[in-house]
Amino acid sequence: MVNRVEKLSLLSEMIAFAKYDKDIKSIEYNFLLGVAKQLDISREDFDYLIEHPINYIHLKSHSERIVQFHRLVLLMNIDNEHSPSSVIKLYNFGLRMGLSHESITKVLYLMESFPNKIVPPDVLIDIFKTQYN
Repeated sequence: MVNRVEKLSLLSEMIAFAKYDKDIKSIEYNFLLGVAKQLDISREDFDYLIEHPINYIHLKSHSERIVQFHRLVLLMNIDNEHSPSSVIKLYNFGLRMGLSHESITKVLYLMESFPNKIVPPDVLIDIFKTQYN
């Protein structure tokens, strides 16, 4: 399991992703706040991260990186208004996490075929398992 500093880093990364093209929309804020609660991060710490991001910490666990990538996919599609630049940003975040470009590309391609462009967790895991083995 990830420690507190890693959790703050994950959340900070998601905040940076949400702020990439614009300010954080209320729907994105609420989603991120829900993730913060899942990670056992207080609202005060979450709000602090919005104005004071922390450095990225690379997760050692491949499964944790997949979960984080899935969170980013959900965040990108939460308002159904993603631009080509946000897709590129997501791709780059995935690469930075050490995920295979084949898996990332496949997720982004398959995303278009699912309702609301949200890839189910089991499908996403299968994609990464295939590439990881």
